[in-house]
Amino acid sequence: MSKQPEHLNKLDQEGDIAADYLEELLDIADLDGDIEIGVEADRATVGIVSDDGGDRRLKRLIGRRGEALDALQELTRLVVQQETGERSRLMLDILGYRAAHREEIAAIAREAIEHVEETGEPVSMKPMNPFERKVVHDVVAKAGLISDSSGTGPNRHVVISLPDDLDEEYDDTENSPAEYVESGESSDSANSVDSVDSVDSVPSAESGDEDADE
Repeated sequence: MSKQPEHLNKLDQEGDIAADYLEELLDIADLDGDIEIGVEADRATVGIVSDDGGDRRLKRLIGRRGEALDALQELTRLVVQQETGERSRLMLDILGYRAAHREEIAAIAREAIEHVEETGEPVSMKPMNPFERKVVHDVVAKAGLISDSSGTGPNRHVVISLPDDLDEEYDDTENSPAEYVESGESSDSANSVDSVDSVDSVPSAESGDEDADE
């Protein structure tokens, strides 16, 4: 039997460390949940799940718009980093929140893509957190369009355009659906559960965005 690649062994190790930490946390908080470990998109994944009728208090670990989940994920990554000595890109999900939210954001991105294809005009989406932006970048790349991240901190958002529009100046505030367009006023903090000050702009999926990002 062939040996598992070294990088997969490291991801498995990250998952095991994270699972131990989260199990201890659940015990301390007297919360009932099971831990699932996996690997997705070349990063370790850990999920806290519960059978139907399980401990509903687990939702508190998700928080409003996933804020508590993002914070717990960062803490878990730090624990893993302390053990391994290497930066972790581990993804944490609780009760399938991220999976459901990913589908919701993907649907919004597809609507924006349709608008760009119909009008030929770029669409500036409202500020999103790193996880949400990564989802948009992936959907746009699959559709063969261009996506760039623009702005800093809570103003960080994605601009979607046709490939030929990459270097053109535009003002899309009158041509794009209101629910997708950044109003130009102060950022809607309710739409941003995380902030990033680094600048990245790529013509397809932002492989580092979710990470710089999350």
